Amino acid sequence: MPAGPHVDVVVVGAGLSGIGAAYRLETECPGRTYAVLEARDAIGGTWDLFRYPGIRSDSDFFTLSYPFRPWSGRGSIVEGEQIRRYVADTAREHGIDRHIRFQTSVVGAAWSGERACWTLTLQKTAADGSTRASTMTCSFLYACAGYYDYDRAHQPDFPGQSDFAGTVVVPQFWPDDLDVTGRRVVIIGSGATAVTLAPSLAGTAGHVTVLQRSPSWIGAVPAEDALADRIRRVLPAGLAHRVIRGKNIVRQQAVYAFCTRWPGLARRLLLGLTAKAVDPTLVETHFTPAYDPWEQRFCVAPDGDFFRAIRRGRVEMVTDHVDRFVPEGIRLASGRVLEADVVVTATGLRMVPFGGIPLTVDGEPVDLHERFVWQGAMLTGVPNFAVAVGYVNASWTLRADLTSRLVCKVLGEMDRRGAASVVPVPDGPLRPQPLLPLSSGYIRRAQEQFPQQGDRGPWRVRQNYLLDAALTLRRDLGRTLRFAPVPGSASPARAVSPAARATARGR
Repeated sequence: MPAGPHVDVVVVGAGLSGIGAAYRLETECPGRTYAVLEARDAIGGTWDLFRYPGIRSDSDFFTLSYPFRPWSGRGSIVEGEQIRRYVADTAREHGIDRHIRFQTSVVGAAWSGERACWTLTLQKTAADGSTRASTMTCSFLYACAGYYDYDRAHQPDFPGQSDFAGTVVVPQFWPDDLDVTGRRVVIIGSGATAVTLAPSLAGTAGHVTVLQRSPSWIGAVPAEDALADRIRRVLPAGLAHRVIRGKNIVRQQAVYAFCTRWPGLARRLLLGLTAKAVDPTLVETHFTPAYDPWEQRFCVAPDGDFFRAIRRGRVEMVTDHVDRFVPEGIRLASGRVLEADVVVTATGLRMVPFGGIPLTVDGEPVDLHERFVWQGAMLTGVPNFAVAVGYVNASWTLRADLTSRLVCKVLGEMDRRGAASVVPVPDGPLRPQPLLPLSSGYIRRAQEQFPQQGDRGPWRVRQNYLLDAALTLRRDLGRTLRFAPVPGSASPARAVSPAARATARGR
């Protein structure tokens, strides 16, 4: 296959992380060429894919939005379509959309140390569904595609599912024409998707049942931030956005610290609040998790909508195990049969690391689980490669944007040193720890597909934005990064400074 075009940086993904990364390249690395490769046909990533009823953010949008584009909407917890429009509008306003190549999947990435570049194998999907293979090269590869599998959801093998006479729906692939009006709906699951779907469907469905194996922590949060509205009335937009973001970041960190430092007290407080939100007799069976707060992601209910739907009798909680599907619904381990017209399997997501791109370095496949992350962004043994991974206890964009700024700093340091490649190198043995510090099932299932974090310094992935913001961009890059000079062979990939790149392109 003939060699394709070359750019300095390829960003994989045109979602919240990818558009933010492109903005940082535009503003902090203005001399570099870049392309954004997006497998879908639209901007938005997760917020374009997920279209099930009620889809929304589960953290406040003042911190989920970009620091360089203040959120001016009224809501704090924001609907998915608003988020998708926000990301798309940001791309258009800054000219980023001109750099996006849609329906272009990266199906392989091969690093050549001799040429100091990545060769990407691409698959372009046409409107008729046909595909065409091509290649391109880049000096630096930045994966901003998150860690969810867009093509497949986690689907347990329920016995007898084919016997069910009704409709089975996967939230990730919600049908546009599904009408639940007056129908009996059973949602299998207890995570954020179930907590979002249940009150949304309860408005039109005949009845909604949430069937869970075990409870999750659920907390009511305000859908609008009253203090934020007051701040925006008295301060200019940019300053107000910074103040509100700061306030909410401190609150997020304080809640997480409280729950992890005093889990017993946090448990009692949350159970007390839940007992005020629903019939107290339901709390022990349906709302008392076996794990401590923040051992798994916390589910939020804007303005307590989930609890309100239960109080009004529109949503019923059932804690039991699925024995099997039967024609009329689901038979439980207890023997009870939940009659249903529609069953929604909100049973979790499948995780794939960094868009699922197979990586090779000088012909050797990269086993991600054998690699350590540096600053939560780069990988040992994988040159000129970075990933955007958000926080599990705060808004994703906080770390993603910090990572993009770090990538720009690394690229600038490469220019300053005249380097063609950079790779993290530990200063001694590291004790491996899981990358994501949660016990959720979807994370445990995929743990061995992901790289690991170390036990100290820049090899640790802290879940603390305030500490990261203070340290990440101030570290001496030369201590733990190895910079290599320009190789002798002549190729566009040799160019590391804007002047050298211009010369190389003119050859």
